[in-house]
Amino acid sequence: MTKERIAENGENFKKVFEKFLTFEDGKALMINNADWILGLNYINFIRDVGKYFSVNRMLAAECYKNRMEKGLTFLEFNYMLLQAYDFYRLNQDYGVKMQFGGNDQWSNIIAGVELTKKKANEDVYGMTFSLLTTSEGIKMGKTAKGALWLDPEKTSPYEFYQYWRNVGDADVEKCLALLTFLPMEEVRELGSLKDEKINHAKEVLAYEVTKMIHGEEEAKKAQEASRALFKGGPDSGDIPTVEISEEEIGDGIDILTLLQLTGLAKSKSEGRRLVTQNGISAAGEKVTDIETVFSPEVFEEGLMLQKGKKVHKKVVKK
Repeated sequence: MTKERIAENGENFKKVFEKFLTFEDGKALMINNADWILGLNYINFIRDVGKYFSVNRMLAAECYKNRMEKGLTFLEFNYMLLQAYDFYRLNQDYGVKMQFGGNDQWSNIIAGVELTKKKANEDVYGMTFSLLTTSEGIKMGKTAKGALWLDPEKTSPYEFYQYWRNVGDADVEKCLALLTFLPMEEVRELGSLKDEKINHAKEVLAYEVTKMIHGEEEAKKAQEASRALFKGGPDSGDIPTVEISEEEIGDGIDILTLLQLTGLAKSKSEGRRLVTQNGISAAGEKVTDIETVFSPEVFEEGLMLQKGKKVHKKVVKK
């Protein structure tokens, strides 16, 4: 990744964080660790930093033990040294005394605490938090299909809302407790709802979290769009819309090409798999034939595509 791309990503992160932090008068700083990582000389780094790490002790850490059976790459093995070095540099350059992270980062944070003590004789500290996981222990928002982004350009407010609207029944109360400011009495009441009534609790969760991240207006738009879609109404609200040209549609466009153009599939082979596994619907009907072709007329008012249960896109002609 180039320095320019890293700087661009940093600015995008800053836009998101500004909703929760103020960067005025140096109250918060956005620091790019590429400033000291990219210029490292590998031999010097191993000599000056690597000498403080015991391989036996590193392999005993949970973050490595969990990967040993599947295979631990040398890149992954070096991650602890790099994160520890980050903590050391943040302390030396900016006076950072405390590092926060998920509890899966405990070993890496402690490595930074010990490295800073050994190299600079400075006392620094770490604090970890329980990860937000599903009832099956899977990290929420970090699936094989990609992360759940706070940046609306990566995950639209509607898709963000839909993610929380579709969490498992068993996860609703925990998410309400950890991610909203609702009184705990209300949280417990909503979490106790059963069967179809739990959908009300999910709507409350989705609305509250979306409002916190994207604002009340976007939360309302996402909620209205979700309700309209659930009821089969014509108002698609804030559902992500993709425009395709007349040239792309031609006399008709096949489902596999359409899935690629809308970003619902990265390739035709992935699109073929989605269709054959009944993972695609168009206008509310399952698409079962990979040879399905849509005529230009269906795009005049928009064609609603659905991947799985959660991803919806409206396709219109430019």
